[in-house]
Formats: sequence, C-alpha cells, structure tokens
Amino acid sequence: MSGHSHFAESVEEYLEAVYRLEREGDGVSTGALASSLGVAPASVSGMLKKLAKDGLVEPIARGTVKLTRDGLAVAVRVIRRHRIAECFLVDVLGMAWDEVHADACMLEHAISAEVEEHLQRLLKNPMRCPHGMPIPPSDLSDPIPRGEPLARAETGADLAIVGVTEEVPEILRYLAELELKPGRRLRVLARAPLGGPLTISGESGERAISLELARMLLVEPVGAAG
Repeated sequence: MSGHSHFAESVEEYLEAVYRLEREGDGVSTGALASSLGVAPASVSGMLKKLAKDGLVEPIARGTVKLTRDGLAVAVRVIRRHRIAECFLVDVLGMAWDEVHADACMLEHAISAEVEEHLQRLLKNPMRCPHGMPIPPSDLSDPIPRGEPLARAETGADLAIVGVTEEVPEILRYLAELELKPGRRLRVLARAPLGGPLTISGESGERAISLELARMLLVEPVGAAG
C-alpha cells in the first residue's frame, strides 16, 4: 500500500481508527467508527466489507471487527509515522503542539520507511509524541500503557500529566494556557458532585476544570511518572 492515492489513504485512516478504538476497550463497531471518522454509518459498512475482503480486518461478535495481523501492520506503520512526524514538527521545526496534527495527518501517508528511519535517528528514537501518546513499536507489540484519566483521580492525589488524548487545536491551546501539558504536576483538591468540575492546583495556580476536560488528561502518581 503506497499511500499515494486518496483511496489508499482512506484505508489507512480506517485501520488507524480501528487500532485506536481497539485500545480504548469499547469494541470497534460501525457506529463507533462512524463517530470517530465523521462519516456516515453506511460508508463505514461498505469500507469494512472491503477491508475484510482484503484481509485487513475480521468480524467478531456483536457486529464488531478487529484488525488482522496484516491490518495491524498497516495501522502501526501509519500511527508511528504520524507521531514521529509530530515530534519532528515540534522538536526540530519549532511548531506549537496545537499546530501539528493536520500536517502530521498528511505526512503519515507520504513518509517512506527510509525517511522514517532517518527521522528516528535524528530525533533520538522518541517513545512518545508531543502530546504524550506512545509511538507503537515496529514489531507490532503493544506499547506499555501509561496513565489513567484525571477524571478518575482521588481527591488529594499528587499527579504528573503523561498524555493528552485529544488533538483538537483549541483544546490543546487551552491546556497550554493552563500549563496542563505532559510533564506538569498537579494535585486534585476537590470533586464536585453529580459530574461537576474538579478543582486542581498546578503550576498556574488553583482552578476548576470540567469533567470532560479531565477525561482527556492522562495522569500518573508523581512517583510513577518518568
């Protein structure tokens, strides 16, 4: 799969989405894929039939699918190149972390294996992208998971941010303004009832953040974060 045609890029994007949804633990259904990719369920159904015919996904129970070994290889390749491209754009070109997702989406389909190797050496073999998300190993093994959503944290916990699951530029800019980026520390001061906000203290002081935003931040106890 060269990645030089619109259809090939679409296939890669579908496989990338299946990979992500598999690791979120909720199963890869037509509806979940449609929501993730912003397309109609009918379009997803048609593409999944094509991917199954090509041996890239296989159906499992209750209308869900999973990647085959061949599908996993494509998905890992695309995600690796996307996150390596983000590292290059931030660390070498000096772009802001909220500016790189769209460009990395284009580069992920164009980077060759040789260029990927050169980028890895240049960047000293990064393990995570600027948003703290893991760069999957090329041997197709799962990266070691890190962090739990801040929304699940207990009151009084001292935590380090290790990742941000959302790459919407507006959200990333807001998090940067709050100094809530990977590597920053915070403490959970209070949890409002009935799904209300969390009150935290961090490097920018004390503030309340929504539960929705807290779900996007992955954190670890300070002693566990590396």
